[in-house]
Amino acid sequence: MVDTSEKFSWLVRLGYAARGVVYLLLGWLALGTRVKVDAGGQAVFDALQDMPLGKPLLFVLAAGLAGYVAFKLLSAVCDVQHRGGDAKGWLHRVGDIAAAAGYSVLAFAALQFALGLRHSAGHGQTRHATHTALDWSLGKIGIGVVGAGFVIAALLQVKEAATGHFMHRVGSRAPRGIELIGRAGFAARAVVFAIIGWSLVRAAWFDASGDAKGLGEALLSLRSSGLLYTLVATGLMLFGAFSLVVARYRILPPLQKADLKPALG
Repeated sequence: MVDTSEKFSWLVRLGYAARGVVYLLLGWLALGTRVKVDAGGQAVFDALQDMPLGKPLLFVLAAGLAGYVAFKLLSAVCDVQHRGGDAKGWLHRVGDIAAAAGYSVLAFAALQFALGLRHSAGHGQTRHATHTALDWSLGKIGIGVVGAGFVIAALLQVKEAATGHFMHRVGSRAPRGIELIGRAGFAARAVVFAIIGWSLVRAAWFDASGDAKGLGEALLSLRSSGLLYTLVATGLMLFGAFSLVVARYRILPPLQKADLKPALG
């Protein structure tokens, strides 16, 4: 019989694999100039729709991304990764909140494409979602927190790229060279996370909701920068490959029922 901890482990691993597919395809489409400026991250799902077995894969991606969102939420609220309640631990947990918000948009988009509710990459999905959230009573606070979370996450990505500290969460049987691939991927993510975070902060606190960016929009905003755009797109592809390896070799904490209680103190 499969226990709760093992079910949780498989769900998280599926989430890392789904994350890897998204980054791989986004980088590949960007390098091949097949992503329209207004397509954003949903261009990945649009491309999958037309591939053989694309619809079943979209359902798997939607489930995997939802699992990844759940893992990030549990990390932030219940501290299932045991980061603690000190300043450093909370920096990581705020970053987890931002990641959960960002990937929830991707998971919902993947489900929409899988159900056939969308037939082309949507225009300004992140801007629309941000504008809707700003209409809520606490919308500005929420968007501001998510934006700040992405900025914090960008700084953490820089640290991971510089130190390779992420390898302590990867099993010793992982292929050689995965650390170098991971460093390049984290550096690329730092760039796009910083762009996403600043765009959301501007949307929340400077009345610039039209500038809000998601993963794809952040990457495409670099298109005019030439070499930087190529390096970041390549780095995101490498991060996708790294994520697929991590899906197999990630060291995950065991999950018990007691771990599902909020740990906010």
